[in-house]
Amino acid sequence: MAAHGIPASKIQAIFRFLQQGVFNYRNQAKELSITRNTLKKYVASIQCFQAEYPDKKEDGDFYLKQLQEKHRGRNTDHFLQDQFISAAHAIIDGGSRKAEWQKYHTANPKGYRYSQFCSLFAKWCKENYQSNPVRPKHLLQISDQDRDVFLRWRRSNNRRKWTQALAFLELEKGATLNSISRKLGTSRRRIKKWLTLYKQGGMDNLEKKPRKIGEANRENIQTKKENLIKLMHQTPQLYGINRTTWGIKSLAEAYCKVYGCPIGKSTVSAYIRKEGFAFRKAKRVLTSPDPLYREKMAKITSILSNLAQDEKFFSVDEFGPFSVKRQGGRSLVKKGERRTYPQWQRSKGKLICTAALELSTNQITHFFSEKKNSGEMIKLIEVLINNYQGQKRIFFSWDAASWHGSKKVTEKIKGLNRRAYRKQHNTPLVELAPLPASAQFLNVIESVFSGMAKAIIHNSNYSSTKQCQLAINRYFAERNTYFQNNPQRAGKKIWGKELSCPVFNEAGIFKDSRWR
Repeated sequence: MAAHGIPASKIQAIFRFLQQGVFNYRNQAKELSITRNTLKKYVASIQCFQAEYPDKKEDGDFYLKQLQEKHRGRNTDHFLQDQFISAAHAIIDGGSRKAEWQKYHTANPKGYRYSQFCSLFAKWCKENYQSNPVRPKHLLQISDQDRDVFLRWRRSNNRRKWTQALAFLELEKGATLNSISRKLGTSRRRIKKWLTLYKQGGMDNLEKKPRKIGEANRENIQTKKENLIKLMHQTPQLYGINRTTWGIKSLAEAYCKVYGCPIGKSTVSAYIRKEGFAFRKAKRVLTSPDPLYREKMAKITSILSNLAQDEKFFSVDEFGPFSVKRQGGRSLVKKGERRTYPQWQRSKGKLICTAALELSTNQITHFFSEKKNSGEMIKLIEVLINNYQGQKRIFFSWDAASWHGSKKVTEKIKGLNRRAYRKQHNTPLVELAPLPASAQFLNVIESVFSGMAKAIIHNSNYSSTKQCQLAINRYFAERNTYFQNNPQRAGKKIWGKELSCPVFNEAGIFKDSRWR
């Protein structure tokens, strides 16, 4: 590289282009990979040389020697090194590059310009100091009170306050604007503006002041909000939009179509939020359409609140039918691993578990059925009246399934309640306390079924229906044993992982729809 800016080979190439007579600045600059301004300067210099030395008009080597003589001393390594050493020490002590260049320029008027000097100085510093010496131009002293505020801002979720806090804390440490700008991803100009505001008025100046809005703009904004609410109270189909509910984009489109005024999606979003609207997913509410809902609930509540020692109340239902196969569910696995199970499987059989939960003692009575019908209900009633001989009365509470309250079941209960039969077999009186229609969520035994499913059905892979039946039998036996050893009415201490306490509660939700 020639000391005077561009390589000697390019200067000689400019000589040759001038000798050829046809000269195009754009093409020649592109071919030499230099700017047109640089090319023009060298052409002017060569033309001046040719006018001064007509006999050396075509001697490019002589021109290069004259050019080197003209710039002699400008870039002498020894001279620049001494200048750079003194400049580095001066900058570290608080000086500036501009002042050091002015010293250099006074001693060498024909030397490098300021930008060239800085570029060479930076290169020299990198080779000798591994970094460019920087004067802490914006070193800042922060009071203890302000520092506490900045430390609180640094923990804030407000992006602006967080950025300002880090910027000022770094400035206090002596960091440069460039390093802070790169670290925080914000401009030097913005940081300098914050610094000026802080020096002029302290922390009060850094607080973002509310933007003043003119009366006309305020009225315009209010009108837009009212128009948006009017649109939201109507269905999108009225405006040719094939949607059942409004979205931000559809609101903006309808507003533009109706009022002839464009409005951005971000503006629509901001306006409806300020008016208190937000997108929420509809919550499914379990309800019962039974017209006698209150009467039935009042009867059940009365029975439970007045249940005597020789009376029992049973919550009755069936679990299943469900296929015996590999099941999914939540389980502990090592990080990065995931349990899988095939979507399509050959079933090893199906099971239905018919059961009754006695609420006062928390005891489960169950057996396995092939079908859900009146015959299985009659079988369950017979099992229970035999197991609870000597009791005065037992109550059955079940949902409104057709086989629960069928004529066959009703006739059977009438027969079991005959005085002669009860006296002969010492069986209790059977009374029904059915739940309201479509109110399976009030059936307490559903909670026990859900706990059983989580404990022994989820993540299972039983080899046969018999193995699955053994697991269910063991689960209920252990549960019954626990409450026999800890006699109490259902509630508080619960066996297994049940959704809620298996105690009657009108506001409770006992059913897990995933397993029923």
